[in-house]
Amino acid sequence: MAREERAELADLLAGLAPEQWDAPTLCAGWAVRDVVAHVIGYDAMGLGGFAANLAASGFRPDRANQRAVDALRDHSPAGLVELVRRYETPHGLTAMFGGRIALTDGAIHQQDIRRPLGLPRTIPADRLREVLDYAMVAPPVGASSRIRGLRLVATDVDWSRGSGPEVTGPGEALLMAAAGRADALDELEGPGHATFARRVAG
Repeated sequence: MAREERAELADLLAGLAPEQWDAPTLCAGWAVRDVVAHVIGYDAMGLGGFAANLAASGFRPDRANQRAVDALRDHSPAGLVELVRRYETPHGLTAMFGGRIALTDGAIHQQDIRRPLGLPRTIPADRLREVLDYAMVAPPVGASSRIRGLRLVATDVDWSRGSGPEVTGPGEALLMAAAGRADALDELEGPGHATFARRVAG
């Protein structure tokens, strides 16, 4: 699934116009090229490079992520696409947990690119369920605090999580909102929506 996700990302990127590489994404301060560099930056480093980068960043994940992006700053769009294809099979950090880091990170960030560009897609149901399951518990995503005391129910795939007032909508929108993307909130509804929206916005 992680390989499929990265292959689809590479195909998307290969079809972008030059100006789209500098377009904003749902990741604040990052253009498309920056998000792509983030997705494959730790693969290129390997586990040793990741550990060294984290230490050099004072063990601050945000700073480490930015350093990984900056390390690929000089790559052209074609060069970044080549790297995504080279690391279609995840390496190092992103290969951990059976590739779930690469799969989940890749799925969320592909939508970070697609949504502002107006390029929607249908994520295969089996892949989306796997991403939803892992995203809800992965500490870097931060979903657990946003969904606490709520029940998320997807309306397009067989998936739900939690207990409490319901938040319902497409699985992709639930994923993106749980990952802190307020852009997806308008696609959701239910008695738990107001609470969920406050947490996502906060």
